[in-house]
Amino acid sequence: MTIRPAARASTLMLCTALAACVALPAQASSISSIRPKAETAPLYDDEAGGGANADDPAIWRNPADPGRSLVVATAKQGGLRVYDLDARQVQSIPAPAGPGADDKPGRFNNVDLVQGLRLGGARADVAVVSDRGNDRLRIYRIDRDKPGGPLTDVTDPGARPVFSADQAEVNKQKTAYGLATWTDRTTGRSYALVSQRHRTRIALLELLATPAGTVDYRQVRTLDLPSSFRLPSGATWAPCAEPGELPQVEGMVVDPADGTLYAGQEDVGIWRIDAGLTGTPKLIDKVREYGVPGTYDPRTEECTAGADPGYGGKRLTADVEGLTLVTEPDGDGYLLASSQGDNTFVAYDRERDDDNEFEGAFRITAASASLDGSEVCDGAAALNAPLGSRYPRGLLVVQDGQETPGDGDREATGFKFVDLGKVIDAID
Repeated sequence: MTIRPAARASTLMLCTALAACVALPAQASSISSIRPKAETAPLYDDEAGGGANADDPAIWRNPADPGRSLVVATAKQGGLRVYDLDARQVQSIPAPAGPGADDKPGRFNNVDLVQGLRLGGARADVAVVSDRGNDRLRIYRIDRDKPGGPLTDVTDPGARPVFSADQAEVNKQKTAYGLATWTDRTTGRSYALVSQRHRTRIALLELLATPAGTVDYRQVRTLDLPSSFRLPSGATWAPCAEPGELPQVEGMVVDPADGTLYAGQEDVGIWRIDAGLTGTPKLIDKVREYGVPGTYDPRTEECTAGADPGYGGKRLTADVEGLTLVTEPDGDGYLLASSQGDNTFVAYDRERDDDNEFEGAFRITAASASLDGSEVCDGAAALNAPLGSRYPRGLLVVQDGQETPGDGDREATGFKFVDLGKVIDAID
């Protein structure tokens, strides 16, 4: 989710009000500060910038030469960007147009990777993207040294909308939004889990290679998370939103070891769900604003918060955004979550046996006058593996929703590259 300036101000005012009436955790005053090592060139969500707006990254490791690995990142209406480990752009892919002149254009929201998908008689790594504008998945084969590459579109031309029955529904934009991939280690089948914009629905889609060397998908099942909640007082609460909008999910990640899906319902908290969308979801942490009543004003398109009844969590400030895993071979590691409302990242124990207990928090702050930190972060991706001499202990890439480009008043976004080893040290 990208917050409009007015809405962002409203969100920050709400966070400030809540901080005054909710005792923040003791560790808040000692949250570690970590500096980025590099940043991408700013993207501009205006006509001159092609409607490019940084959102969500994924990290592809080059097994033959880890120092030549890549970061694949979405830029919404600006399509996809591919960066090397120095944060230099190596490829730009435009989002496809809508089918008609009056139809919504393509808008790439989230991205994740699948390794070793059988494609065209061989195994291939692919990037899977949610195209919110067209309500479809887009799939790109990754070949680091391909001329004109490294990404090539292999989406099957017959791929159908994920949630919409027809183009009229697509244009209403209750479409494919958040995305995470998952390969079932038992069957070897690969899937995309896709959330629906302004709804609580998550769909499980199986990725299907075709004889033509393209990738299609089919819906296996869906799951609807709650849109309202019974509070300890007996009252029923739902997050304040525009009429007709339900509390959506965006940030998602699947633990490959046990097929656990973690899904961030932006104004509610983090859910733990079986990636096959079976069983009962469990809310493992709530945002601080959970249970706070709100009144929507159609004139300002903002919500005014009421008194906090004290039912919220202590770690996350809405919105919950990017979720990513730091995995370790022994099954240990961390679930990282972007706490967008207070510009922090929260770490939970990866292990379900420890009930994903809280482990720590950190901020990404400015490294210099020309290399700022990350604010109002949307997407995040971590890879705990050596990536050449620059990132020998792995890499964390986070979106920066308030880039400072130094060229006037144009609003800009981008991505920050962070030494994952420093993150792990700070949490430990």
